[in-house]
Amino acid sequence: MTSDVAVVGTGPNGLAAAVTMARAGLSVELYEAAGTIGGGLRGEAFFDSGIRHDVCSAVHPMAAASPFFREFQLPERGVELLNPPVAYAHALDDGRAGLAYGDLDTTCEVLGKDGPAWRRLMAPLLEHSTGLVDFFMSGQRSVPRDLLAPLLLAARLPAHGTRLGSRAGSPGSRLLGGFREDVAPALLAGVAAHAVGKLPSLASASVAMLLGHLAHGPGWPLPRGGSERIAEVMADDIRAHGGTFHTSARVTDLRQFDGVRAVLLDTDPTQLLEMAGDRLPAGYARHLRRYRYGPGAAKADFLVSGPVPWTNPELGRAGTVHLGGTREAVARQEGLTVRGERTDEPFVLLVDPAVTDPGRARDGKRPVWAYAHVPNGDPRDPVELLRTRIEKYAPGFSDTVIAARGIPAGEYEKYNANYVGGDIGAGAMTLYQSVARPVPYLDPHRTPLPGVFLCSASTPPGPGVHGMSGYLAARSALRHRFGMREAPSLGPGRA
Repeated sequence: MTSDVAVVGTGPNGLAAAVTMARAGLSVELYEAAGTIGGGLRGEAFFDSGIRHDVCSAVHPMAAASPFFREFQLPERGVELLNPPVAYAHALDDGRAGLAYGDLDTTCEVLGKDGPAWRRLMAPLLEHSTGLVDFFMSGQRSVPRDLLAPLLLAARLPAHGTRLGSRAGSPGSRLLGGFREDVAPALLAGVAAHAVGKLPSLASASVAMLLGHLAHGPGWPLPRGGSERIAEVMADDIRAHGGTFHTSARVTDLRQFDGVRAVLLDTDPTQLLEMAGDRLPAGYARHLRRYRYGPGAAKADFLVSGPVPWTNPELGRAGTVHLGGTREAVARQEGLTVRGERTDEPFVLLVDPAVTDPGRARDGKRPVWAYAHVPNGDPRDPVELLRTRIEKYAPGFSDTVIAARGIPAGEYEKYNANYVGGDIGAGAMTLYQSVARPVPYLDPHRTPLPGVFLCSASTPPGPGVHGMSGYLAARSALRHRFGMREAPSLGPGRA
């Protein structure tokens, strides 16, 4: 090969790495095992040529907030990030619902007695939002002086996080949580569950605070037309700077890239072990083998004839709906899932994209996106599981379903090899693995193999469509392989 850089995998992080390297003036080739690029950003028309479904990710709070995408400027490239009337909502079993609006004042008003406590939690985070996002989206190996204040604020978060799974019915749990009723704690627990792990935990508390406050800032937007629009504009930028894509091109041996100055792998540690064979030092390989994967996601795509018929109509205004009941119920279900125990009432995330982007509905048909947290490797077809779970909160939903398809957690690796056992986060979000993924090294993106770097969500800052794992790995490669200390400009029209 004659190119300077090879990127394996074209998910958001692989694309971010390629954007950065190509804009640095290097020749870049990308290799994708699937027939189309995009990884977790891909879209498909499963049932009707006019209806596109988001295969993996659908809602993108980090695409609006991360340092990489702030500079890349998606809106200036034609990607419209649409915010729904309600950023996210949480359904309770008795028909009530928690609603998180983009406007903090409105959210506090509808939360009633717990409005002041919600404001005390979110307002300081919003005040320091950019600094907090920049720290959590960094490599988290050092703290710049200007981030000390917001980081000290974030240090208070575990105190809130430990309250998310307090004993059911305990008066002390509500007092300690600062909430007097049960809607606000449930609303917060639903966001914490995005960590896909044990509740309460320090990792889930950090996720709750990070994603929770963003709902009242840049929001939880959906790209008009679907998630694939983000991949499309990133690919356009790569091609504009000379990059080349190879699809249906699975890489099984790193020796394929002998002579390439830098290889960036948007892959999980298991694939690095396979591609490297016996070339990795024993100690490093041992760290990779110890890397742990979390619970799985069981996904279903529904083609329906109308909006979801929620018992509580306010849920129909939300971009994302969490189904899980009280905070105690969410914590209980997540605990069972982490322990590998199947249940018929898993925590569920649901998106009806046409609520936010009406153009996603055509000719009386629209997509519905939903997934449940299940044990890693769970082989169950999730269609009936999810249909029943949704029906509980939206009686009559089954009557609207025209077609459906499911991806069991145990088969998600066929779609994306990074999702081991259905773990869409590419590694368990424990406290340790939140800061030492996949290895406890100062530069976790750089492997012991000369010129080989990891740039997937298995590296800091972890899961999410933020591009930062790819960007940070590319910065490391630019420094160590090409002697470039300055990062290239990422904005539209700039090289």
